[in-house]
Amino acid sequence: MTSISIDIETYSSIDLVKSGVYAYADAPDFKILLFAYAFDDEPVQIIDVDMGEALPDEVKRALTDENVIKTAFNANFERVCIQKYYGIVLNPGQWRCSMVHALELGLPQSLAGVADILNLEQRKDKRGKSLIDYFSKPIKVKKDMSQLEIIEVDGEYRHRSYDAPDKWQMFKDYCKQDVEVERAIKKKLSRFPVKESEQKLWEFDQSINDRGVGIDISFVDKAIEFSNIYGDMCLNELRRITGIENPKSVVQLKNWLEEETGQKIDSLNKESIKELLLRDISMKAKRVLELRSLIGKTSVTKYEAMKRSLCSDGRIRGLLQFYGAGRTGRWAGRLIQPQNLPQNHLKDLDYARETVKTGNFEIFEMLYDNTPKTLSELIRTAIIPSEGRRFIVADFSAIEARVLAYLADEQWRLDVFNGHGKIYEASASQMFSVPVESIKKGDPLRQKGKIAELALGYGGGVGAMKNMGALKMGLQEDELQPIVDKWRKSNPAITSFWEAVERAAVDAIEGKPTTIKHGISFFKKSGILFIKLPSGRCIAYVKPQIGINKFGKSAVTYMGIKENKYQRLDTWGGKLTENIVQAFARDCLAESIINLEEHGFEINFHVHDEVILDVPKGMSSVDEIVKVMCRVPKWAKGLPLNADGYECDFYMKD
Repeated sequence: MTSISIDIETYSSIDLVKSGVYAYADAPDFKILLFAYAFDDEPVQIIDVDMGEALPDEVKRALTDENVIKTAFNANFERVCIQKYYGIVLNPGQWRCSMVHALELGLPQSLAGVADILNLEQRKDKRGKSLIDYFSKPIKVKKDMSQLEIIEVDGEYRHRSYDAPDKWQMFKDYCKQDVEVERAIKKKLSRFPVKESEQKLWEFDQSINDRGVGIDISFVDKAIEFSNIYGDMCLNELRRITGIENPKSVVQLKNWLEEETGQKIDSLNKESIKELLLRDISMKAKRVLELRSLIGKTSVTKYEAMKRSLCSDGRIRGLLQFYGAGRTGRWAGRLIQPQNLPQNHLKDLDYARETVKTGNFEIFEMLYDNTPKTLSELIRTAIIPSEGRRFIVADFSAIEARVLAYLADEQWRLDVFNGHGKIYEASASQMFSVPVESIKKGDPLRQKGKIAELALGYGGGVGAMKNMGALKMGLQEDELQPIVDKWRKSNPAITSFWEAVERAAVDAIEGKPTTIKHGISFFKKSGILFIKLPSGRCIAYVKPQIGINKFGKSAVTYMGIKENKYQRLDTWGGKLTENIVQAFARDCLAESIINLEEHGFEINFHVHDEVILDVPKGMSSVDEIVKVMCRVPKWAKGLPLNADGYECDFYMKD
């Protein structure tokens, strides 16, 4: 089949990184400047769209021809921009994304990074960033030390080709080179074709991102207004107490606190303020610290992100990044980061929301004594269904714990999940040999069972329990190691599974392909360690070796991303098990997404193991959607899958 590799350069006054491609392309001044392409192995061509050159007829036809495959690195960008600029509908099913292909193989998310790791002859032109800054963004000059101002030059707010002809030629060469690099990557990765089911899932993902979700912008505006009012009140009180003109200045505030308390103040971050409040200091100093903490909590960041990302029809699009989490293949959140929205615990959520919409801050402050916390809890409610519809939210119950028990064949846990499902109580019962029915909510044993379940499933120990908040939950330091020992003794199949996974990985790296329970196979090919899951999808670890970890012990190592740097990482049986379990759970969600979409349901977005659907009022039900979600994949026969759901008129956590 014919293919066309595409790369475009564009202009928009909207910040692409902060607002996403959908809002970027929706801007009134959005333009495609350059359009580079190549059919199959033909030479790369460049169309200077900004200077009036038209796309050739064969390219126009190819864009909508189902017999021509369109490819790009981060194809979502090219598809959305071309669709918007030329006013045509581009079917995601006709596109292939070489960035997603690279991510599936454990490679970096950038074109340059992939080219470097693959050691390609074709490399990304390093002049690109400065050229994009010059031609693709508004002209900005420093207004003062802290601000940039957009200025007008010759009737426009951008540089044109005639402003710097030499640079413009470099820009054209840069655009053509990106096509060369993308095409080389595509060829290099072709030996590891993307599974048909993953391509299908990506197509549904594109449709979900295109669909987007509604935002109650009037509520958002009022929430930002309330937050600013509250922030100003805190600042004014700080000024009255301290006499400091700019209480936002950390240096000035630290100096005042040191003088007031007679103590050295090293930091004013969240943890430091908590520690300082426990010291023997004056009430005045404590109030200053409290106000400083409250200013830091003013909840406008997510609301402002909603405004920045909003398209002209009142919807946010592009909330999900396919294969955003390395190796496991889980989605990553973008823009408003739906994966980490604050939870809501307000009993009168609807009333609190309506109080904000009225715009009466005095009433709001009187009813809710913690303004930042309340506004934070209301963030989810800014996300709304379409007119005449309601949200149905459904999510898997304890999916990772169920998958871990299933893959390890830990029978007592499977019995729990096939029965009452109370894993915290059952875990405590198993560890401490007490009847499960005697353990009630609030019981210290249940607390121990809960923290053990949260921290220990993937080989974690005392450190993992502390990181999960064991000490803050009331457990004592000397209790932790005995809990670790009891949990591992109570779960022999799981601890054996960690060991089996690590042995299989080592064997595969040494050239001995191995298969363990449930058909999970380990093999090495072309310098990549693959773990093939029951779904048929593979987890990839690039350039695997047997090396030495930070503890001086032999360990599996591979190349991966850490702290935004591609470097050698080490892993172990528990961590590999975590990757397998999370990837398996992701594949369960993927099957549910496909099933729901094929049933005609419209998913707005999804978060972890939860889907949010836009459903006409009077149609369908929670039970119907949960039933579709709980359909066990054919490759997971016997998995005790379960889900629950609820309806709501705005997004919330039930």
